[in-house]
Order: sequence, then C-alpha cells, then structure tokens
Amino acid sequence: KYTRFSICYYWINSLDQKTSIYNRSENVAIPSGEENKTAALSYDYRIKPLENPSSTGMYYCKVKWNDIQKVGKGVFVLVRDTGYINTSYGWEILVTLTVLLAVLSIITTALLLWKRK
Repeated sequence: KYTRFSICYYWINSLDQKTSIYNRSENVAIPSGEENKTAALSYDYRIKPLENPSSTGMYYCKVKWNDIQKVGKGVFVLVRDTGYINTSYGWEILVTLTVLLAVLSIITTALLLWKRK
C-alpha cells in the first residue's frame, strides 16, 4: 500500500501564492523479509539557480500516498539581486567610538591640567 507515492516540491511566495516546482512518482520495491518495517528514504532535489528576487519564499517538499499526505517543515530562501553587497558597519562603529572616547579623554585631561594651574 505504501510503496507507491508521489513527491512534490513547491514554494510559497510573499503573497501566499503556491507554485509547483517539481513532481515525481515513485514505486519502491520492498526486499523480501523487509515487509512491515519502517523505512526512511532520502530524495534530494536541487533547485535551479535563483536569479530573480521574486523567488524569495518558503520552499517545501510534500509526499503523498493514497490516503496520507506529509509536508516538510520548509526552508526559507532569500534571493538578492546580483551585485548585492552585504554592508556591515561593525568596524566603522568601533573605530568611531574609539576615536570619540580618545578625543573626550584628551579634552578632559587638558581641562583638568588647565584648572590645576
């Protein structure tokens, strides 16, 4: 009963529109002596290169038997335009803060020395 099933890969975009990517039917032969045992099979599918930012969304895999349907947890894929540079201001903020603290320290020291005289 469970040796024939179909696998469907699809994605849901930001507008909650479902788009089918790939479908395939399977008929798995059960080796003698392995009946009535749980089996886990792995099926990989590589999505073509995603070049369009509108391809961003949740991607799912669904397996369907006659009366049962199982859907994976899904994976979120973020597609960016070509030439996108992930900007990180970590170093700039650290250097700016260090310079600011150094200048304030020098000014405070100068004021303390000037007031002492």
